[in-house]
Amino acid sequence: MTAAGGSLGRDKQPERIAGMFDAIAPRYDLLNHLLSGGLDVRWRTKAVRSLALRGGETVLDLCTGTADLAIASAIASPGAAAVVGVDFARGMLRLGREKLARRGLASRIRLVQGDAMRIPLASASVDAATVAFGIRNVEQPDTAFADVFRVLRPGGRFAILEFGVPRVPGVRQAYLAYFRHVLPRVGSLISGHASAYSYLPASVGTFPEPARVMASLAATGFSQVKADSLSLGVVYLYSALKPDQR
Repeated sequence: MTAAGGSLGRDKQPERIAGMFDAIAPRYDLLNHLLSGGLDVRWRTKAVRSLALRGGETVLDLCTGTADLAIASAIASPGAAAVVGVDFARGMLRLGREKLARRGLASRIRLVQGDAMRIPLASASVDAATVAFGIRNVEQPDTAFADVFRVLRPGGRFAILEFGVPRVPGVRQAYLAYFRHVLPRVGSLISGHASAYSYLPASVGTFPEPARVMASLAATGFSQVKADSLSLGVVYLYSALKPDQR
């Protein structure tokens, strides 16, 4: 799996994507909840549950944004050794740190600026990894998968949340109409950034089908790879395991 070609591929240059997310950061959380009808909380809960955290783990949240999934991981595993959130958008991380301070979680979650294709962590240093609605924004997703594999310890689990397109007739048409017309207008109105919420449906439309994502994860070396359809296929939860070599 590679980044989309043409202008959309150029749109995925890290500097441009980081600048776009920095621009919408002040309204990012509000729009996530509003445009998903509140389902984003449920999706993150399912992703964290798929990690089967028992306590004491070190968890990586890649493309962490304002740290919502990092927070969900910390809450789900009260005894977690650490949660590390990585993102290349400085403005998103700033808001994430403010959120951690308000919730008393700054000592348990560390936010680091970095690229998903070059994760600033040592090899075999985390027990689980997540990425929510960010992998489609990575210039070379295969490279990110390989680096997640590198930083995971053997037996570590990887969970990915990403948008999909429903396949059920009627639902598909209604969803596409909302996603292509309503969502960009509402997002632009509230965030004041028209291109960011036009980019969203475009990036989802060019992201590979679930079978290709699973094939890419398997080719990287992950096992037990699967894709679960959530909310009639609006979102997919991909899960995978780094095999224990012992």
